[in-house]
Amino acid sequence: MNYEIMLMIIGMAAVTYIPRVLPAVFISKFKFSPKFEKFLRLIPYTAMSALIFPGLFSVDSDKPYIGIAGGIAAALLAWKKMPVMVCVIAGIAVDMLIYAFVGH
Repeated sequence: MNYEIMLMIIGMAAVTYIPRVLPAVFISKFKFSPKFEKFLRLIPYTAMSALIFPGLFSVDSDKPYIGIAGGIAAALLAWKKMPVMVCVIAGIAVDMLIYAFVGH
């Protein structure tokens, strides 16, 4: 086994992990305004929208309504303030059900 490669992998993992964990550790020590706290709570939903929206129209080029239906399901659940994973899984489930009943 090449120890230089192992050390490089461990180093890259540390460099990636440290910037992610430091804000989580220190953010609890700060007091933010209610407006800024609301902004922080909305970041996961905004990120989900930015990542998923382009793919909604490319799920199936022959049947674009499949992706749109999954996106609507995810958006409705996000509007109801459901956890991000619930929104994503629901969108996938809606797409799978439509594929199951509509077929290819």
